[in-house]
Amino acid sequence: LKETLEARGVLTQLRARMRAEVFRALDDASEPRPSPSRETLLINELIREYLRFHKYHHTESVLIAESGQQDVPLDRKFIASELNIVEEPSARTL
Repeated sequence: LKETLEARGVLTQLRARMRAEVFRALDDASEPRPSPSRETLLINELIREYLRFHKYHHTESVLIAESGQQDVPLDRKFIASELNIVEEPSARTL
C-alpha cells in the first residue's frame, strides 16, 4: 500500500499538506506577525508564481501558510505595474 501511494505521489502530497497545516496551527497559537511590507508582498508573489509555474503546489501551500499571503494571488498585470516591468508577449503565457 505504501509503495502504491508513493508511486502515485499521494504520500508526498499528504506530507506537504500536513506541513502546511502544522504551520497554520503554530501560527494560530503564536503572537501575531507584523503586516508584511509592500516589497515583501511582491517578492512573495513572484516566488509563488515561480512555484506555480514549476507545479510545486505543495511548497506553494506552505509558503502561503507561513508567509500569511492571501489565498488568491495578485494579478500579473498589477505585479508588473508595481515593478515597472513591461511584459513581452511570450512571457504572458506563463
